[in-house]
Amino acid sequence: MSARDNILQRLRERSSAPQPAPLSDFSVVTGRQWTAEERVAHFERWISSVHGEIIHCRKDNWREALVGILSDKGVQRLALGRTNDVAREAREWLGENSVELVDVDRDIGDWQREMFERVDAGLTSTLGAIAETGSLWLWPTPDEPRLLSLVPPLHIAVLDADRIEDTLFDVMSRHGWAEGMPTNALLISGPSKTADIEQTLAYGVHGPRELVILLRH
Repeated sequence: MSARDNILQRLRERSSAPQPAPLSDFSVVTGRQWTAEERVAHFERWISSVHGEIIHCRKDNWREALVGILSDKGVQRLALGRTNDVAREAREWLGENSVELVDVDRDIGDWQREMFERVDAGLTSTLGAIAETGSLWLWPTPDEPRLLSLVPPLHIAVLDADRIEDTLFDVMSRHGWAEGMPTNALLISGPSKTADIEQTLAYGVHGPRELVILLRH
C-alpha cells in the first residue's frame, strides 16, 4: 500500500477518538555506520565545498591556532562569551595579546551599532556537527547569543572531532531534541551566501563572509 493509500484509509476510518501516529520508517535518514575517521572526512568535504575553512589542531594547542587565525585575518576586535569553556580558555590565552575582546552578554539594543560596525570576528563553541551535510549545530544561550555567529564578518567556531555525528536524525535522537528543543537551533553549513536572479553566488551579504572551524582532535 502506498503512502497516499495509507493517508486516504486513515481519513476514511477517522472517528472522534484520537488517532495514533502511524508507524514510520526512519532507516533512510540514519544508519550510515561511518567510522570516526569517515565522519571527519565527510564533514570536511562538504563544508569545504561551500568555502568553510578547516584548521586541524589538538585539544591542547587550539588556542595557539586561534592566535594564528586572528593574526592572519587581521582581527583587532573579537566578540565572545564569558562562561563557556571555549570563551573562558580563549580569554585566558588572549589576555596578553593585542586583540580587543568584546563582551556579548549585553542587551543588543545598547551596542547594536558596535556589533554591526566595529566587531571583526565572533568566536563560538559548538555542540557538534553533522557529517552528511557538513553542518555545525549550535544552541544559542545568553552567554553565546545567535548574533555572535550571524553578524560579524568572520565566524570562528571550535568543534571537537568526536562530536561529529552521521546525520541530523542521529543528532536529534541522541540529544533528545523531542523532549527539549530551544527556540532556535542553528545549523551552519559554511559562510553566509546568496544568489541573484542570474544565479551568481555572493558571500557575506547577510552574515559572515568567512567561516573558520578549529577542528580539535
